[in-house]
Amino acid sequence: MNYLFVVLSAALFFIMPGCSPSSPTVKKTVSAPMVQLGNENFLQNYLHLTKNKRVGILTNPSGVDRNLVSIVDILHNRRDINVTALFAPEHGIRGDYYAGSHVENQRDERTGLPVYSLYGDSRKPGKDMLENVDAIIVDIQDIGLRPYTYVYTMAMVMQAAAEFGKEVIVLDRPNPIGGVQVEGNPVQEGYFSFVGLYPVPYRHGMTIGELAKLFNEEYDIHCRLTVVPVLNWRRRMHWDQTGLPWVAPSPHVPTWETILQMISTGAIGELQTVSVGVGYTLPFKLIGAPWMDGQRFADALNRLDLPGVRFRPLFYKPFYSLFKGELCQGVQLHITDRNAYRPYHTGLMIMRVLLDQYPQQNIFAGKDRRKMFDKVVGCSYIANDLLAGKSVAEIEAKWQQELADFMQIRQKYLLY
Repeated sequence: MNYLFVVLSAALFFIMPGCSPSSPTVKKTVSAPMVQLGNENFLQNYLHLTKNKRVGILTNPSGVDRNLVSIVDILHNRRDINVTALFAPEHGIRGDYYAGSHVENQRDERTGLPVYSLYGDSRKPGKDMLENVDAIIVDIQDIGLRPYTYVYTMAMVMQAAAEFGKEVIVLDRPNPIGGVQVEGNPVQEGYFSFVGLYPVPYRHGMTIGELAKLFNEEYDIHCRLTVVPVLNWRRRMHWDQTGLPWVAPSPHVPTWETILQMISTGAIGELQTVSVGVGYTLPFKLIGAPWMDGQRFADALNRLDLPGVRFRPLFYKPFYSLFKGELCQGVQLHITDRNAYRPYHTGLMIMRVLLDQYPQQNIFAGKDRRKMFDKVVGCSYIANDLLAGKSVAEIEAKWQQELADFMQIRQKYLLY
């Protein structure tokens, strides 16, 4: 018994941390601070902003906390906040409307609150919609692309707030594709619309809160605005580095990575002459058509050696939308280096190759769709110059001074 005790004691001595000279040193890993959403920061530090006020909320299914609870449910269930109205952007308050569909005024099934549509008969709240509201909270996920309509719904809420003496509180959220890279042309005079209300580049590299400040000061809205910041977010972060769950802000943006390809293909999709994967399992991740030779197209694009992307030939049949049920060939965009990838430049190069390989399939042929394309890209010269055979470098040179001017203005409104 005594012998066993001695053996066990000796063994414990050698396996206990720090008892043996040969014991490995355990290094402590220091993890990055957790990114905290604006809505979480609001509940901890900014509740005084809504004290004794009637509150409206502009949101959709993307307006959730890290536990995936809707801001509507969070605030409606609190006794210290009086929520009196909801405001619905494109796709509706619960996300059940297709892109571009007319959203109706209704009553929210979960809360019984009135839902006023800002993507129906009116894009801007009227006096009657704001009659029982003192402050409007905005909690909605933007994706960092100029044509995405939610930021313009927010801007029109801000305009109405300035007109009728209301307050706007924007609960900021990370830009899912980072806040460093800025790319593309600002909107030209004559091409402002609900997919480009202000002269910002196609990829602006700002959060929705930063855009709110920019819109408010630079474009003469001047409402009473408070932006509740995100905590611990850094501009170089992509969504997968935040530790936050992703909720699709619209039906065809199922993953945050979709956004990067969407910058390349979204405007092309407006032409309705080639498929970009909407109606298939890869929305915005491909370019295809029944008349296309996918291998030939992929080879031409890969020879360009565009940074951060490779093109894979594929066959597919869309389940709905353009070319429904037809066998298509095309290419899938595979991002190999998201920091090197230049998505807007890539989109222009795709169009250049399309026109060079298939001149008989003029992708800009439809008059109405061409008009929508020009709105989305914010000018007519991109299509005109591509049709005239100009190089992408010649086209991009046209907006460099405008982009430099925007970058100077942008700097004033960056919060992170």
